[in-house]
Amino acid sequence: MTDNSSPRDPRVALQFLGMGVVWGASFLFMKVALDGVSFGQVAWSRLVFGGLTLGLIVLATRPRVNRGPVLPREGVVWLHFLVIALTGCVVPHLLFAWAEQYVSSSLASIYNAVTPIMTALMVTAVFRVEKLARDQVIGVLIGIVGVVVIIAPWQYSELSGDLWGQLACLGAALCYGFTFGYTRKHLSGRPIAGTTFAFLNIGLAGVVMLVLTPVLAWQPVTLSVPIVLSLLTLGVLGTGFAYIWHINVLRAWGPTTTSTVTYVTPVVGVLLGVLVLAETFSWHEPAGAVLVLLGILLTQKRLRLPIAVPRTA
Repeated sequence: MTDNSSPRDPRVALQFLGMGVVWGASFLFMKVALDGVSFGQVAWSRLVFGGLTLGLIVLATRPRVNRGPVLPREGVVWLHFLVIALTGCVVPHLLFAWAEQYVSSSLASIYNAVTPIMTALMVTAVFRVEKLARDQVIGVLIGIVGVVVIIAPWQYSELSGDLWGQLACLGAALCYGFTFGYTRKHLSGRPIAGTTFAFLNIGLAGVVMLVLTPVLAWQPVTLSVPIVLSLLTLGVLGTGFAYIWHINVLRAWGPTTTSTVTYVTPVVGVLLGVLVLAETFSWHEPAGAVLVLLGILLTQKRLRLPIAVPRTA
């Protein structure tokens, strides 16, 4: 559970794979859990269990940077963490859980893959911490077209639950993009240990959920073994250990390579949705997903368009 790992350490590759599988499977676990608990209770369990898991890890390891304090002492830092706890955890987790009452887990996992497109928009247009090159701008536009194809607005003559569910997934991806941009601008340069960073993010979100218990988690529940296991996996693994794995991979491989987990999670989510829940697709959903993937490849500079060279006389 260390933040210092060699890029060639096989444990890093295993953590990357585990991260992609757990995050991809989280959409299946949410769908299963919704059979016995409310969407608010799904998000509540995920963040409270995740915060407790990370809190125990920090208590056991007491990570420090340059012999500094385990937890930051500046009030403004805690305020920044509260912002990303709300925008990166509380709101998107509620949106995804609510959305899966109306859309398939496979479709929700595809919308989660829109996050890099949203991040590119936020870091350039809102926070202005990066500038997009030509190919990246084209990638963002292609990604937006892909989202429109997935939504298929021509199918709706009125605002249905399915449409609202898709818009909720899109709103969750927008929250993630905002959080990445906000983190880049206000927290990335601060000397905070990675494990502590994850704990403050998830832990504060868990505290917010505890405060909101009378609003979100008061309904009666119908528990079964699959539902309990789904909730525990979402919290302990998906919102606990997976964040530690993410930090370890980020420190070892860097942000560009680590971001390729974006390609893993929708594949896992779609496969599990089809194989376990027998979910089906219309033609426009995989077609839009391909456009989104193309947009991501261009946005992350993993694919380059040919440059037109002027002909000389």
